Amino acid sequence: MGELKPFFSIIVVCLNPGEKLKCTLDSIVMQKYEDFEVIIKDGISADGAAEKYVAAQNDTRIKLFMEPDLGIYDAMNQALEKASGAFIYFLNCGDLFYDKDVLTKVRNEIAKSNQAGIFYGNVFEVLTGQEVLSNPCIDRFACYRHLPCHQACFYRKELLSKHPFIIEYKVRADYEQFLWCFLKAEAAAHYMPLMIACYEGAGFSETKANRKISMLEHQEIVRTYMSKREVLKYRLILCLTLSPLRTKLARNKYTSGIYNQFKKMLYSLTSAKFT
Repeated sequence: MGELKPFFSIIVVCLNPGEKLKCTLDSIVMQKYEDFEVIIKDGISADGAAEKYVAAQNDTRIKLFMEPDLGIYDAMNQALEKASGAFIYFLNCGDLFYDKDVLTKVRNEIAKSNQAGIFYGNVFEVLTGQEVLSNPCIDRFACYRHLPCHQACFYRKELLSKHPFIIEYKVRADYEQFLWCFLKAEAAAHYMPLMIACYEGAGFSETKANRKISMLEHQEIVRTYMSKREVLKYRLILCLTLSPLRTKLARNKYTSGIYNQFKKMLYSLTSAKFT
């Protein structure tokens, strides 16, 4: 008989992560639901943090491999090839599962809607100290403007295997991958009213240089998946609804609470409309 495959494959990529790696991995191994594997992809770190953790845990669910890579998305692709679980989840080094019951709750949600390809929830943003709610109803406008945080999403393995991250995108490869899954592969996206992760924030994609790259990559990606007319329509909507101002309010620790309460109210109305 072959080896039983885990239900979840949780992927953590790192390079000289220090103590952050231990915090992230601790939040995984403390999960009450135990049918998972952890794939640690280390880009040949010098600090030995990953090796020390694996040796101390002596847990067969934790699998470490060390290979050079061309960046974070290439590292994720390499880890994806090693994963054997039915569902894939990427937890960045420095981010944590919200509590010990996350995987139990997600497993229950998957049982409710086993035809969906993407299951997503909400995150707690440490930088602002606020809960960041995902749009409960993904449509084409949501694909243009506001997709769930990557740390909020669980994907079916066979879906991602058909379309790994495009590593030419330095900041937005996860965005492009979601659009491919939802718009091209027509995978259903199931919203879970759960807090999935504590998102550290102010990371790789939030530097000033990468924000500019992010904007340019966003423009290129939406041209691939949407018509010029559609893009112009969405840009007009964002302009009329003061999108730049709303973004500043969401990112400011003094105004993010009020903004997220308003968004919560709006999403609750949207959810009620579709139920």
